[in-house]
Amino acid sequence: MIQQIKKYTSLVHFAHTVFALPFALIGFTLAYRAVQPHTVWVLLIQVLVCMVTARNSAMSFNRYVDRYIDAINERTKERELPSGKLSPKAVLLFFFVNVAIFIICTYSINKLCFWLSFPALMVLCGYSYTKRFTWFSHLVLGLALAIAPVGAYIAVTGTLTPSVIWLSVMVILWVGGFDIIYSLPDEQHDRAHNLHSVPQRFGRRRALWISAGMHLLVVPVMVLFGLGIDAGWVYWGAALFFAGMLIYQHTMNRAFFTANGIASVVFALLTMIDLFIK
Repeated sequence: MIQQIKKYTSLVHFAHTVFALPFALIGFTLAYRAVQPHTVWVLLIQVLVCMVTARNSAMSFNRYVDRYIDAINERTKERELPSGKLSPKAVLLFFFVNVAIFIICTYSINKLCFWLSFPALMVLCGYSYTKRFTWFSHLVLGLALAIAPVGAYIAVTGTLTPSVIWLSVMVILWVGGFDIIYSLPDEQHDRAHNLHSVPQRFGRRRALWISAGMHLLVVPVMVLFGLGIDAGWVYWGAALFFAGMLIYQHTMNRAFFTANGIASVVFALLTMIDLFIK
């Protein structure tokens, strides 16, 4: 049983939750500060369930759709489906179970969350096909993760605010930028198999410049978000730290899982502290 659970957590790269979850918690905290609902702990659990099941749905669908592509790529051929550790039927069942839990959970929150769950799933699952026809796939991945803070805010308030939209734009640029760097090792494979990415389209050097440009745009977006929430010195310290981590990775010309995880967690913790102490 434990081994089977490990296979599924590996399938969805559960550790990669640190890329979206911290921003979902910022959105939740921002919403809590606005309305302070009495059922805050129930809502938090519901948001976390939605977050995990939505991500499980997206990742399992991606692995199912890409199983033949992964099988011919040296970097991915040992993943659960190409290696036979999990069967396509098992992964598809896992996908449908998570989709069902996600939709039911959104319905239990409010009607707006419920109706928005369907376009959200379209984006989350649609990303899996984008590499087949556009190098904008990196931004679509960013959009998929950027749903998290918006969804968390809507779950609490039933509305939107410009601040949380700026936060989502930041996520799109940040994720899209580091996904370009992550895709560099697949440049030749993508070109050989007619798969689209920024490195495949523009080459390694230009891809790094495009990634750096996207991450440079993160800075003014962080400023706009900070101004929108009337941030204090703790937030601005978090923003400086986040920008510093981006600079560090571009100095090395590599995207580091640990560095990105630390950047998102520290940024989220300090931002939430800033929101609570105001």
